[in-house]
Amino acid sequence: MSEAQPVTATESTTGQVRTKVGFVESDARDKSRKVVVRYVAKHPKYGKYVRRRTVLQVHDEQNESKLGDRVEVAECRPISKTKSWTLVRVLERAAGN
Repeated sequence: MSEAQPVTATESTTGQVRTKVGFVESDARDKSRKVVVRYVAKHPKYGKYVRRRTVLQVHDEQNESKLGDRVEVAECRPISKTKSWTLVRVLERAAGN
């Protein structure tokens, strides 16, 4: 019998970690950020492209991101009831930071 390696929560069967890029909408909490990922999707009936957004609760251990920053986040194990994403890096600082 072959021993199968367990797949962690951040890795799929191909070993890829799911990442998304978004903007920090709130930095009021300690070690937590609200990140908004915006995208466009085609309406199923009318065919028009509509703007959509996904709001992610992100763990930021070092409190390095600030309001308005463009950040990259990765999926991880559940840290709390709503947090299952963690900050990878700050891609672009906001104008005021």
